[in-house]
Amino acid sequence: MKRYTYLILTLLISSGINAEIKLKERVVDLRGYYKFEIGDNPRYAEKDFDDSSWDDIFVPSTWEDEGYPGYDGYAWYRIHFSIDSRNADETLYAVLGAIDDVDETYINGQIIGYSGTFPPNYSSQYSAERQYIIPKEFINFDSENVIAVRVFDLSGPGGIVKGKPGIYSVELPLRLDLEISGLWKFQTGDKEIWRDESYDDSDWDKVPVPSPWDYFGYKNYDGFGWYRKNIRVPRNLQDENLILFLGKIDDMDETFFNGEKIGATGWMRDDPDDIELNNNDYQEVRAYYIPKDLIHFGEDNLLAVRVYDGRLYGGIWEGPIGIITRDTYLRYKRKHNNTWKDFLRLFFD
Repeated sequence: MKRYTYLILTLLISSGINAEIKLKERVVDLRGYYKFEIGDNPRYAEKDFDDSSWDDIFVPSTWEDEGYPGYDGYAWYRIHFSIDSRNADETLYAVLGAIDDVDETYINGQIIGYSGTFPPNYSSQYSAERQYIIPKEFINFDSENVIAVRVFDLSGPGGIVKGKPGIYSVELPLRLDLEISGLWKFQTGDKEIWRDESYDDSDWDKVPVPSPWDYFGYKNYDGFGWYRKNIRVPRNLQDENLILFLGKIDDMDETFFNGEKIGATGWMRDDPDDIELNNNDYQEVRAYYIPKDLIHFGEDNLLAVRVYDGRLYGGIWEGPIGIITRDTYLRYKRKHNNTWKDFLRLFFD
């Protein structure tokens, strides 16, 4: 009976839910005058770069309206700001509105997102609202921070042209009992041993979760990648049924807890040539039941996520990311979907 209960829980949880993160409060107003320079230099992203000789330009507005008529090409914006440590427990996003045409956005020298692609493979995202999650590890609370925005405009108006720029806190769709977003270990490729607790991942890269891996040195990478993170589950949760909430993953995943598989989305294969992509997998919210006998309460546990991306962006790209109780999950599930319809759809659709 216990085995069938676990099966039903897993099927219910894997049926998919729609997580919507809503902007709640603008904790830093980024509307106003930025430092501005035409041209392109990677040093302009650095936190300590001296931009005091740059021109001042108002945001949001086209750079044509701010004294650069007819200019097309590369330019950089920089703005200095501080953020109160009272916001340190919030999930924070940098919101920059619409940028014409392409951007890369950095905070304190660390890239947090981009939209469109720069030449020579140019593609415009002039109308897209820029909303990039900021890993807490990148923020200097109660001291100076710098946002730097690299922009390319092909023709017509250019720049950070409209919107309500700011640092925003967000309203998560559910209360996490243990948040596990932040920097995770990451490695491209595919080896079964990477699921094991004993494997040494000390030489792996660190990438923020949630965010596409493309933002952090793996632009346009398609294929297998693994994430690993050690998490400590509090002892006060040992009487609860717990669920791992992983947000959205592009495209497919297999997820392991202390070396044991606890869930998967998509039809994974070892050979990429045998993998068939489902156009909806990247929008499925991952939530997997964690059997209690796998959890070391009050000690380190190893979470490993095997991901396959077939095109465009890849990785654990949208949150929230954490552990919740089954009761919390069911309240959320009932609010957003008809649980039993989802359950029956697994068998009859």
